Amino acid sequence: MKQKFIILLGILLIFIVSIFLWWYQAIKPSNPANTTPLIFSIKRGEGIRTIAEHLQKQDLIRSSVAFFLIARFGGLDNNIQAGDFRLNPAMDLYTVINTLTHGTIDVWITILEGWRNEEIALVLARQLNIPEQEFLKVAREGYMFPDTYLIPKDAEAAAVTKIFLSNFDNKVTPEVKMRAKAKKLSLDEVITVASMVEREAKFKEDRPLVASVILNRLSLGMKLDIDATVQYALGYQTKEKTWWKKELTIEDLDIDSPYNTYKNPGLPPKPIANPGIDAIVGVVDAPATNYIYYISDKTGRLHFGRTIEEHNSNIAKYLNK
Repeated sequence: MKQKFIILLGILLIFIVSIFLWWYQAIKPSNPANTTPLIFSIKRGEGIRTIAEHLQKQDLIRSSVAFFLIARFGGLDNNIQAGDFRLNPAMDLYTVINTLTHGTIDVWITILEGWRNEEIALVLARQLNIPEQEFLKVAREGYMFPDTYLIPKDAEAAAVTKIFLSNFDNKVTPEVKMRAKAKKLSLDEVITVASMVEREAKFKEDRPLVASVILNRLSLGMKLDIDATVQYALGYQTKEKTWWKKELTIEDLDIDSPYNTYKNPGLPPKPIANPGIDAIVGVVDAPATNYIYYISDKTGRLHFGRTIEEHNSNIAKYLNK
């Protein structure tokens, strides 16, 4: 019995020493003499196993298994970022993992539909340390296309603006511009209308109809009476901590601003936000309707009317007024 115990203990010790030696080798640099930097890319949604395999194939680590174990059981797998990283074969395994959790060359930035430039500027300041005023000096309201971008960490305001504008040109195709021309609208007019549509319509199916209301009012010479333009004119709301005041008052609707479409006929001087492609297409493909009114119910669904009587009926039905 004692002899069996000694044998088992010996086997266990051999196993432990083998694991230790394997681990000791696995965490070492794959090539300590090679400090040549390589760009290693991680795609969004890529799993830890896949990342580990790619690292080993590129000779940046010795063992994909060791990488997986540290990342998964060390709780680091959720901290590994997507993007491009500067690695080299002289890094040990822990340095590689640390770089993947902190050292991305590029940063993912998401710009939401309907944001105004000031909201974008705040995100860029937080994530790229770009001073807000630097971005606002070069940004074009309405043309900073909403999307998710991979932007270099050291990018300056002008470079970021160029990235946004380039994406705008890719998404707003010549075909879209031709459809705008068919409606006798310039691109600036389309984007200005689309910016109001983006802020006014919560649901995709409502956007073409909101666009038709705006275009109908313009053709009739009516004031647009768009709440979002007043919100834009009011600017940042300190108490609500938002650029878009939620509940407008009678006094708000009387604000003296060229963006106040309750007081000024026609379009505002420029877009009030950065619309997405659905809002833009909603304008160029706006159906021919007789709608000149709409109201929003408590869920954000819009209800349209051709006459003031229909409008008042919708108010009574959906807002209980």
